[in-house]
Parts: sequence; structure tokens; C-alpha cells
Amino acid sequence: MSQTGGVPSTPPAGEPVPADGSLPEGTAVGERPFSMYLHVPYCRTRCGYCDFNTYTATELGGGASQASYAAQAVAEIRFARRVLGAVDLPVRTVFVGGGTPTLLPAADLAAMLAAVREEFGLAPGAEVTTEANPDSVDPAALAALREAGFTRISFGMQSSAPHVLAVLERTHTPGRALAAVGEARAAGFAHVSLDLIYGTPGEREVDFAASLADAVGSGVDHVSAYALIVEEGTRLAARIRRGELAPPDDDVAADRYLQAEAALTAAGYDWYEVSNWARPGGACRHNLAYWHSADWWGIGPGAHSHVGGVRWWNVRHPAAYGQRLAAGASPAQAREVLSAEQRRVEDVMLRLRLADGVPRGLLRPAGRVALDDAVARGLAVPAGVDRVALTLRGRLLADAVTRDAVD
Repeated sequence: MSQTGGVPSTPPAGEPVPADGSLPEGTAVGERPFSMYLHVPYCRTRCGYCDFNTYTATELGGGASQASYAAQAVAEIRFARRVLGAVDLPVRTVFVGGGTPTLLPAADLAAMLAAVREEFGLAPGAEVTTEANPDSVDPAALAALREAGFTRISFGMQSSAPHVLAVLERTHTPGRALAAVGEARAAGFAHVSLDLIYGTPGEREVDFAASLADAVGSGVDHVSAYALIVEEGTRLAARIRRGELAPPDDDVAADRYLQAEAALTAAGYDWYEVSNWARPGGACRHNLAYWHSADWWGIGPGAHSHVGGVRWWNVRHPAAYGQRLAAGASPAQAREVLSAEQRRVEDVMLRLRLADGVPRGLLRPAGRVALDDAVARGLAVPAGVDRVALTLRGRLLADAVTRDAVD
């Protein structure tokens, strides 16, 4: 699935969370827009590059099941309402990620969304997204999701090249993602996204060109393109370590990014975040909420939440998650309370990835000097009133530019 929606497998350290989930006294609830992320931690098979907190049937062990998961997620949604109290918190965006959410019956996903609507309410025009593997949906399921109130769907296409899909250990055929896009459109989804991965060992320039052409030709209004990251502990990492595959090449990845920018821009997509392009009206508002440091509650095993400067993360295994909810206790494993400076630094790091740039008022003097230098070197440009945004060359060096800007 996409590299923005999943829950990474390694949580940070933190302090204990009270059993009732209560937030520290003085936590500002309701001051920022509110979203919900619903994690579905199940996959039919594990892709060789994936280190997200997901489980196949053989990995799951006892004490948990896909069949009981929707009820557990609904229980946490109701728990969240109790913790946050009576503050009016209409949910502006909902994102169901994984794993493979559409391994669950559409009725289960509908029940989870219905609980969000009942407990919090959906803001007018709310965006409701689910991720899906192309081979985990059919026209009937897509129609049921649309009827339940889902407005957007994101398919993990990754590539059109059979040999690239094989290295990634994807289970769908090259043409299935494009067929799924057509089925989603027929079901009434106005917003459909495709995820691509570039830089896979054995991928050629012509392979990525074909993937881009297929994505554009499908008519989707959003494309995400991510450089392959080799995570320790994955089968892909083991194959590279054994010499079966060559490691990804940074220069090749940069070339692929430029290739994506050229092809997508020519087709009418605009970049709005370093790894995301959209046609007018197609930007993912849920991810924009993250990048603008909004509040959200993450439902599910390993899911992360952030409300009013408090960040916490749930226990990782579905069995432990279910046991805590059954006992009426918070499923959170630990939390941290962010200082004002930590929040400022995160704001700078996130907003600098966006096309509209970072407000200069968020920068310390050293950071302003660093971004002035980036402008002088062609890595950034003034954007609007008192903002700075990355140029195309700056996007290729985004991590380095950002490190300097947060000083």
C-alpha cells in the first residue's frame, strides 16, 4: 500500500498512557481541524519491501481475527469520543489505510465509517478515503463503499512492469490497477488515486515511463510516486544483502523523480507535496491535514494520534489491541507531550514539503539565513507573502534543505 497511509512497524519510546486514555490537563482540544485515520492491519500476503505494522493469516497468531476487527475499531472510535469529551469535533477527513483495508467486507468498512459519523459527525463535504489493492475489490464492493459514504479511493499500483511487480512481490497483474480505476469511476468515485514506486532493482527508464503513461491514461486525478526505501528486516533487504538484487541507486531515483515531474506536469497534474501530484481539486485533504499539523485520532493496532500537542501510539499486535479494548482500557502503548519548539520544528519540516511553502515566521534567525542561502542557490524561491517554497532542484535535496531550515 501507499507509504503515507501505513503504520511503520517500530514505535518510538514514550511515557505511559492512563488506562482511561485521558489527556494531560490543559490539552487544547478542538483548536485545530480534526481528522481520523483507521488502520486495518491485515494483508493477504506481505510484499517483500513492506515493514508496516500488518499481518497475514500465518503471522497473526491466536487471539485476533479479521472477522472481529471492525467491532474493535468501532469500540475505539467510541472510546475516542469519551476521551475527547463534548467538544464539537466534526471530522473533516477520514482515511482508512493498511495493510489492505478492502480485505474486510465493504459492510465492515461501512460500519467503521458509520461509527465516526455517529460519534463525531462528518463536516460538510468531508473527504473519506480508503486504500485498496487492485485485486482486493470488485464492482459490487466498490459500489457498496460509495453507497456507505466513501468519496475517494487510492489504489496501490506501484508499476506496470511485470518484472518490477515480481521484485516487489505484488500480487496483482499489470493491467488490474487500471481496470480497478475504471470500476471505481463506474461506482461513482469522483476522486481516484494511484500509487507508484520507482527505483526498484531491475526497473528501467522505459518501465517507469510506461507506468506513468498508464497512470495518466487511466484518468485518475491524483498520483503519488515514492522512491523505493529498503527497510531492514524485510525480504527485499535480505535479497539485496545476499547479492540477489542490486541496491537502489540514488542517482537513478533522482532521474526517476524528474521523469515523474515532467510526465505528470505535461498531463495537467501539479505537485502539491514532494511525492504527490494532483489535477485541480484532486489533492488528498487528509494528507494535507498531516502536513499542516492538524489534529487526528488514529484507530487500530500501531496507529498514531496527535491532539493538541500530545502524540500517542497504540499497541502493535491486534490481539493485545483487542484485549485492551475489551477491558475498557486505552489501547495506547505510550505517548509524548510535544514542547512548543518541537511543534515548531515539525511544522517547518512538514510545510517545507508543500508547494505553498513554509511561512518565514516559523523560522528562527539561523533558519531564515539557511533558506535565504537556498534561494540564492536555486533550491528555493519566495512564495506569496513571506513564504519560501522548494524549487524542483530543491525537492531533490529536500531533506538537506529542511535540516538547515529547522535550526
